[in-house]
Amino acid sequence: MSATFSSAASAASDVSSALTDERTAAVGLSDPRYAEGRRRKLDLINPLRGTGAQIDLDLPVIAVLGSQSAGKSSLIEAISGITLPRAAGTCTRCPTECFLSYSVEPWRCVVTLHMVVDEYGKSLGTSRTIPFGEPMFRKSEVTERIRRAQRAILNPRIDPLNFLIVNVEESEENQLSFSANSVCLQICGRDVDDLSFVDLPGLIPGGDPVDSALVQSLAEMYITKPSCIILLTVTCETDYENQGSHRLAAKFDAQGSRTIGVLTKPDRIPAGEEDRWLTLIKDEAGIPWYSVKNPGSQAISNGISWEVARAEEREYYSQTPPWSELDWVYRQRLGTDKLTRCLSDILSQLISRRLPELQNELDSLLNKTTDAIARLPKPPPDEPVAEILRLVSRFTRAVEKQIEGTPSPEGLLQGLREPQATFQTVIRKTAPDFRPHKRPGRDDETPPATVPGFLANEEVGGDFVPENDSKAIFVDDVMKRAEMAVTRELPNNYPFLVKKEYISAIVRFWDAPSKRLFEITKKTLVTQVMAVVEDHFGQFVEGGLKQRVTNIIQKYISTIAEDTVRRIDFVLQSEREPFTRNVHYFMDYRAKFLAFYKGNRQENGFVKNLTESEQGGNEGLAASLGKAISGLAELGLHGVQPDSLTRLLPSDPMEAAVEIMADVRAYFQVAYKRFVDNVPMTIDQTLLRGLSSGLEGALFNGLGVNGPKGYENCRRLLQEPPDVMERRKELQKRQDRLLSAKDELEMVFAV
Repeated sequence: MSATFSSAASAASDVSSALTDERTAAVGLSDPRYAEGRRRKLDLINPLRGTGAQIDLDLPVIAVLGSQSAGKSSLIEAISGITLPRAAGTCTRCPTECFLSYSVEPWRCVVTLHMVVDEYGKSLGTSRTIPFGEPMFRKSEVTERIRRAQRAILNPRIDPLNFLIVNVEESEENQLSFSANSVCLQICGRDVDDLSFVDLPGLIPGGDPVDSALVQSLAEMYITKPSCIILLTVTCETDYENQGSHRLAAKFDAQGSRTIGVLTKPDRIPAGEEDRWLTLIKDEAGIPWYSVKNPGSQAISNGISWEVARAEEREYYSQTPPWSELDWVYRQRLGTDKLTRCLSDILSQLISRRLPELQNELDSLLNKTTDAIARLPKPPPDEPVAEILRLVSRFTRAVEKQIEGTPSPEGLLQGLREPQATFQTVIRKTAPDFRPHKRPGRDDETPPATVPGFLANEEVGGDFVPENDSKAIFVDDVMKRAEMAVTRELPNNYPFLVKKEYISAIVRFWDAPSKRLFEITKKTLVTQVMAVVEDHFGQFVEGGLKQRVTNIIQKYISTIAEDTVRRIDFVLQSEREPFTRNVHYFMDYRAKFLAFYKGNRQENGFVKNLTESEQGGNEGLAASLGKAISGLAELGLHGVQPDSLTRLLPSDPMEAAVEIMADVRAYFQVAYKRFVDNVPMTIDQTLLRGLSSGLEGALFNGLGVNGPKGYENCRRLLQEPPDVMERRKELQKRQDRLLSAKDELEMVFAV
């Protein structure tokens, strides 16, 4: 047994049993005659609680932990003298906190609702205390008030004060099965000591998983605190191992330094199984165990008094084997009176130890509260126009910084890189899939698409291989289209319209990717700008400044977005009319694609060998190429280029079609490269930089800063939100509580 509990047990054993027999209406820990020796220590915590510091500090408290129907509520009644409601569905569905304090005034009880979560179980951030009815001066009124308060807790979507005046039948279903919100009882009087305890909902072994998890979390909310004495309640009518409360207590108090075990319902132990329970009472190495016997439900219904209940308990332990046969030292752990004296000793020792710690905690909380007040937005300024000008200027500079570019991975320009790369890839994939072979017949195998190797040096990964043959354009298709287009042209001459139609058909696929890039850019811009709005104007909700700024920006972005779309449409329209001044690159690509297509049409390998010799991949072929060109020079044909040798190939009936294919494919290469630059540049110049250039003026005009109503407009826009005002009040109240507690604590140490 720990030193703390050993001393507590020793002190309890010295109390005269005659004193217990002569007790009057004073009950449990509130009996002034055996609490008198501990009064000084217990009174130390009372001034702190009087300041309301229990909201902020971990003040000593007793928490009754156990499974459902373990006798917890009866134990609380025996200790405190308060009768808890017995109606099914309410008595164990939310915590009941009881704060006892000695007073020379007449006995009084005040009930409040302590709200820490909303109706959906989400934390409120800052707890709220709701008064629940007028103070009561008769103990007989307490039970009904608690019952109504518990119903109010379990029905959060109904005004809690309705339960004070409207009698809701117990049969009516509650909105919640359990709640973390609690009923608080503040009781003071001449026969009341300075104590705190809480009756927790019973753990539900094998019950609904959601309810079980909630009940366990409620218990943990209390027993995890170092200043919580865990009153572990175990019923003797159920196997010990099946009651998970002892495992939960051990999880947060592994050494057992602040846990006391209580065996309830000893009269329900099956015959022959008494020894396994007596073993706990006799165990000196573990936590101290006590046993109590409280009235059953029938006796309570019959109105048994506290005095009679305690007398029957003493009679049971003194006359019922094997309890009556225990050694004297173990009999000092039988009965509510023994348990209450132990609790009183332990609580007083805990208070003595906690006082120096509380001083450090107070200082820390005061510092944090002061910092929290300092972090709150400033109250509305005396010069609202100047403040609006300052806010708008800071905001526009922040937006300009985003548009110019920041090194942050979350920056605006960083977010546009991937969409722009995707746009380039999509446009590049619209290249025409020309095949220099005739369209295969129904039973013929389609020749695979080939990729020009000369693009490998200028496109990452080379040219794209078509995913399938659905968009393939075969040479005979081109030839038929060219022949159909002939009007008055001479033989072997085909209209330019053929090439233009192929080019226009390609450009039509550029519209959707361009608009998609625009929409992504606009969405990214709006997201980034709205984040800056939140950062600079997020606190100004009440007066509408944030919403007004948001509306102005959205309207301004819509205006420049329309202009951007018009400019993109102009770029697209320009591309539908083939044109380039980049003659050198066009002719270079044309020659390469012409050689590539012709080579794919030849079966003798001449073009393939010619290409390999040009690229230096085969030294023998390169030497042969050199000899051929030298031979032509000797014959008087000077300046022959290697790609000109393809003209020596036999005449190709599809040559005109091949040339059309080369022209179109070469033009695509030139046009696509300028297009994937022009569209992002247009968006950047018109949309992004367009926002930066005119935003400040749009905000000043839209906010109505100037003019005779400028001052009033700015003052109204800067109104402080109620939640900020309320937060400031709460923090100031906490600061006042903590300062009062600090003064009280300093007085304690001064004494």
